[in-house]
Amino acid sequence: MTSPALLGCGNPLLDISAEVPQSFLDKYDVKVNNAILAEEKHLPMYEELKSSFPAEFIAGGATQNSIRVAQWMLPAGSTAYIGCIGKDDFGNELKRAVAADGVAAHYLEDETTPTGTCAVVINGKERGLVANLGAANKYQASHLENESVWNVVKGAKVVYIAGFFLTVSPPSIMKIASEAKEANKTFCMNLSAAFLSEVPIFFDAMMKAMPLVDILFGNEDEAAAFAKANKWDTTDIKEIARKASELPSEKNGRMVVFTQGASATIVARDGKVEEFAVSKIDPDQIVDTNGAGDAFVGGFLSQLVLGKPLETSVAAGHYAAGVIICRSGCTFPEKPSFP
Repeated sequence: MTSPALLGCGNPLLDISAEVPQSFLDKYDVKVNNAILAEEKHLPMYEELKSSFPAEFIAGGATQNSIRVAQWMLPAGSTAYIGCIGKDDFGNELKRAVAADGVAAHYLEDETTPTGTCAVVINGKERGLVANLGAANKYQASHLENESVWNVVKGAKVVYIAGFFLTVSPPSIMKIASEAKEANKTFCMNLSAAFLSEVPIFFDAMMKAMPLVDILFGNEDEAAAFAKANKWDTTDIKEIARKASELPSEKNGRMVVFTQGASATIVARDGKVEEFAVSKIDPDQIVDTNGAGDAFVGGFLSQLVLGKPLETSVAAGHYAAGVIICRSGCTFPEKPSFP
């Protein structure tokens, strides 16, 4: 059997999505149009969502979303994913959900910590997100020493890790990135969130991996935070992309891809900066912009792994993001219509 060509490694979460009354939001002090990390008072809500509402279970987490979208746009058996879940009902739901999307998941299972979950509570057209990372925080680099898992790493042509994984296991990132260098594979990372550049321990881990990064993704806010952390005296996104592409590399240079929502996507490589316009979408069709960045990366990687030119990868990223924002959550129709 051919090994999956695209591998993602990250923090797997099970999204538990349900329409709830205002009384439920009040009970757990959840505000709509907001994303927070769960506190003690929120912990019972996950079980209540499952038992008291017709909840929908969707595989989530930034990297896992990107890999799911990529698989949607690729032939069967093209993708794999590594992360840590708990040995519990939510873990089983997550396994079912990701298998239904065609992704080969190789989860480390932690017996003492519950599976990471994200409550997506919907009231009318508004939604609130409450994330509890749980077992996703427990990933260990020793899992990569498992022969079947390492064979997946060795078999991949392209590896993608969102920056969020810097908070969990930098040694895993370095081990995978070093293998990618030795075997001449493409290693991709994402800036993922401004706080990863703002918190020194996470920024240091990011910059340690940077010389091994072939493609760096991010959005305009993350790019600004990255520039500030590097003490670059500029807020111009094209200049930031160019500078990021010219940071020291142990490989054949680096491509930097920055999205800006509905504004043009910026790509810097080989000292040049290009802009790619985003097709306009009727605002009335937009349901939820959450997951748009993950979807862009998934679309981009789907064509990268097929050896398509940059223009096609960017167009696929724009297409995938455009599909996802017109639906609730990071979900997609049965078949893509790209190109």
